[in-house]
Amino acid sequence: MVENIPNSRPSDSPEPGQPGSGDVEFGFLHEIGSRLAAAEPLQGVLDRVVEFLHDVIGPDSTFIYVLKGEQLRLMASNNQHPEALNQIALNVGQGITGWVAEHQKPVAVARNAARDPRFLAFSELPEDEYEAFLSVPLVSRGKLVGVINLQHRMPHMHTKREINFVAAVGYLVGSEIELARLDDELGDLHSQLATRKLVERAKGLLQRDVGLTEEEAYLTLQRQARQRRLTMKQVAEAIVLSDDLKRRPDSTTGK
Repeated sequence: MVENIPNSRPSDSPEPGQPGSGDVEFGFLHEIGSRLAAAEPLQGVLDRVVEFLHDVIGPDSTFIYVLKGEQLRLMASNNQHPEALNQIALNVGQGITGWVAEHQKPVAVARNAARDPRFLAFSELPEDEYEAFLSVPLVSRGKLVGVINLQHRMPHMHTKREINFVAAVGYLVGSEIELARLDDELGDLHSQLATRKLVERAKGLLQRDVGLTEEEAYLTLQRQARQRRLTMKQVAEAIVLSDDLKRRPDSTTGK
């Protein structure tokens, strides 16, 4: 179901090989699928999606927001504002984009987008003034992972074909975004486990060499980290390294 689409005009029937034709759209979907299968970095895939949608549908601005935690963050755009990437963020439910994320339904506004009660402008983007707007959720297995926005400075009636095509792209990219998120979580878990093992080893060294209890050793690590403005991992690494150096044979004496 698409919200706010006034009597969509019939889909055009472009010649094969022209923008909007089945050949071009299928070719692009195949390309994106191939990039994902080859494990290309997510950012490269997002940038290619923005480039293709800009060329085929012709919006003045194309944005891809990715859900990170409780916020949607701008991760890809065809506009020349690299400083805005990963900086502009909005909450789910905020603005038209947030509404699409909250309800997981596309929204197409043919004209006067700024009059929509859900409209939210960003001063960081001078191009964020437009008449027409298409916003499609990125979903993976029923779970929201982001939103694609297409904006036009002039009135534009998006066809059902355009909306369905952007949605199809969204399904492909949505799955990859979810995989990237899971990879990040797995990496974080590995890092946390490695840090925990390192801290445990440093605690053991303090207990053995200084005669501290386990609790005292932990509090010592915590205090040293705070006083030196380091992480507990860094303090633990220093203690373990110092112990390793003490145990390493002296190359000049052989002892």
